[in-house]
Amino acid sequence: MGTVTTQEILKQAIAFEELSYSFYMRLKDAVLDAMTKDSLEYLAREEVQHKDFLQKYLEGALPGKALGLTEVHDGKIVEFFHTPAAAPDLPSKDAFLIAADKEKKSHEFYLKLADLHPEGEIKDLLRKLAQEELAHKEKMEYLYVNAAFPQTAGG
Repeated sequence: MGTVTTQEILKQAIAFEELSYSFYMRLKDAVLDAMTKDSLEYLAREEVQHKDFLQKYLEGALPGKALGLTEVHDGKIVEFFHTPAAAPDLPSKDAFLIAADKEKKSHEFYLKLADLHPEGEIKDLLRKLAQEELAHKEKMEYLYVNAAFPQTAGG
């Protein structure tokens, strides 16, 4: 693989976040349930925050090395269920599974970008973004499980 500059990595990541935002806004339009729409809109806003963060990093507007990673646990729900295709009138459980799969791919994307870069701030930044995407996956899997397997009066 050829040499990749920090600027190219950041521009690629910004473009990825823009695509993710559009993806969630389209998926939101495919569901009827208001709570599901709100959850997908939340993810879209998160992608905008990631893009803004990356843009500031690209412009040199971030102070210091305040990247702190948080621990996330991957339930691997999406790895065990078939991800349905987005369609009009999408059930909430399917929307959450599609979103979890998207977040899984986003997590992998940022890990691969991090692998292209030597140790340092940009690698830390990309790892942080990968962890945030994994946290989103965890949230979507939680919502999926609750939508797909609701608690019944019997237990």
